[in-house]
Amino acid sequence: MINNQEILETIKMIDEEHLDIRTITMGISLLDCMDSDINKSCEKIYNKIYKYAKDLVKTGDIIAKTYGIPIVNKRVSVTPIAMLLGCSGGDPLLYARTLDKVANDIGIDFIGGYSALVQKGFSAGDIELINSIPQALKQTKRLCSSVNIGSTKAGINLDAVKLLGKIIKEAALLTKDEECMGASKFVAFCNAVDDNPFMAGAFHGVGEPDVVLNVGVSGPGVVKCAIAKAPKDASITEIADIIKKTAFKITRMGQLVGVEASKRLGIPFGIVDLSLAPTPAIGDSVAHILEEMGLETCGAAGTTACLAILNDAVKKGGVMASMRVGGLSGAFIPVSEDRGMIDAARNGALTIEKLEAMTAVCSVGLDMIIIPGDTTPEVISGIIADEAAIGMINNKTTAVRVIPAIGKKDSDELNFGGLLGYGPIMKVNKNSPAVFINRGGQIPAPIHSLKN
Repeated sequence: MINNQEILETIKMIDEEHLDIRTITMGISLLDCMDSDINKSCEKIYNKIYKYAKDLVKTGDIIAKTYGIPIVNKRVSVTPIAMLLGCSGGDPLLYARTLDKVANDIGIDFIGGYSALVQKGFSAGDIELINSIPQALKQTKRLCSSVNIGSTKAGINLDAVKLLGKIIKEAALLTKDEECMGASKFVAFCNAVDDNPFMAGAFHGVGEPDVVLNVGVSGPGVVKCAIAKAPKDASITEIADIIKKTAFKITRMGQLVGVEASKRLGIPFGIVDLSLAPTPAIGDSVAHILEEMGLETCGAAGTTACLAILNDAVKKGGVMASMRVGGLSGAFIPVSEDRGMIDAARNGALTIEKLEAMTAVCSVGLDMIIIPGDTTPEVISGIIADEAAIGMINNKTTAVRVIPAIGKKDSDELNFGGLLGYGPIMKVNKNSPAVFINRGGQIPAPIHSLKN
């Protein structure tokens, strides 16, 4: 039974502590849309996505109004488009424009899956799609793109890592008059998951159902407020328990929305992604949680330990609250999307090197970091290689989403607006890894990948 106190507590979480459903994301398989004629394939793609997702926005709005729960984004993820391009050939930008058109016509925020999975090498369509990414992100508004370049089982495709350094730089260059927005809609992954509902990295994995609905919850402000109520001399064990109980409550709301949306749309419910996704709004910051745990500022010594405690407690609390937990699940640390991270980066307490250490224990990796516009493609590739190595060795998902600030001074900031936020340009070690990156080849999988 739910008592009045619990109802009032939830209302307070929503009204005062920024609790929301960050996204409901419909995953749609496009495997049956493959065709040797790219124009026919595009037609099939449009029709299938429109058929299943045309009521997604309306349904989300009805649920939000009925239950009083904010649902911030409605999104779609699709089968990695490189797979379809391998069958059809032709200009991959036709797929990009088709996805963007149907996303616009059904009114969703973003559509993900302009992607390639190349962790062990390139197959038909992969290189063509990757090379088209900068133009695809320039020519579209709602399209998001990703490439998986490594995994614990396969190792790391260093040839793909080299290529992506150039792709990210070009995507920023082509959109330099739009705050280099193109690069903000691209993610390089190691150990990408098939059921991630969050953009820009979402795609619909080949092992997923034909159509499925995944939910991403968020509530950094709720967790911070819960910790703030604890005595200042509370042990870290008690703090972890508070986070765990709070994550349970947050996840139950995500479970409710996922099941209800699934029922109304007539498609299977997939997973709840437990990730605490921050925003630039005051009171909605993962960094502020870490500071409430006892740090003077995010980036101080102890930051990685606090993040590890937070990530673990969120998972422990959330996993009991949902019938299916998946996606990335834990805590995101996107700099431009987190008010506390922005402030810490501005005052120099938070550096890229510290962020890299934190990615060993967070949900994803180096996320929404603005770097100097003159950063070379080889340095960008080196950043990707380092982050992929952390994911590969630790058997976890890691990612890189960096935005070179083309034409900006190092003292400037970029402002993307909305959830993507704003932030300062962060210093990068510019010593060149070019010889290493240009070697190419495959970084071997670690010995602990041999588990069969």
